[in-house]
Amino acid sequence: MPKYQFSVEIDPQYLPDQSEPARELFGFAYTITVHNTGEVPAQLISRHWIITDSRGHVEEVKGLGVVGQQPLLRPGEAFQYTSGSRLRTPSGTMHGSYFCVAEDGERFEVPIPMFVLDAAGGPGGGRVLH
Repeated sequence: MPKYQFSVEIDPQYLPDQSEPARELFGFAYTITVHNTGEVPAQLISRHWIITDSRGHVEEVKGLGVVGQQPLLRPGEAFQYTSGSRLRTPSGTMHGSYFCVAEDGERFEVPIPMFVLDAAGGPGGGRVLH
């Protein structure tokens, strides 16, 4: 087992009640579970998202923590949160990374796998690409 490692699980959903297709606004939520699968306690410090709609428009989002928190995870612990994004097209993708610092001072990045935001699937539309 690697000393510094987090795993990331994503559950994306289309939000029809927060969308206005006639105005090209499509709302999505995603629930992310971050697990410390390494050997050392580590803190999630910041995030970097790359959001791409189906027209190829790319938006980058960087910021401290997630949903206002910078969780410290001991080995075996997990942190789950839900956030959202709006697109101007009914589908797109998101991926990115988390920047983390271990208790011993080691810095490491955790890739966030690409996932699809898709309004065509109706509520719950979305999938993770492996």
